[in-house]
Amino acid sequence: MKYIIFEDFAGQAIPIIFPERVDYVEFREQIPYPAVLAAGKVKLTDTGFICYGESKELGVKSSSNDAKIIEQYLKKD
Repeated sequence: MKYIIFEDFAGQAIPIIFPERVDYVEFREQIPYPAVLAAGKVKLTDTGFICYGESKELGVKSSSNDAKIIEQYLKKD
């Protein structure tokens, strides 16, 4: 799966996971948030999420904190 972490209007990191077949730029155009913080690919393992790669089209890479952001976001009520 692919992911993009956006910064919302309140300055919070908002991760969105989407299918491989969708292009980063195509997906970015659908989301109104002002900034992209990170992007790449994500997979779930027995020990948690692993984020890697980059979106050359958006000019951003995955970061070491992305898996934690995704995990914390999914744990929210």
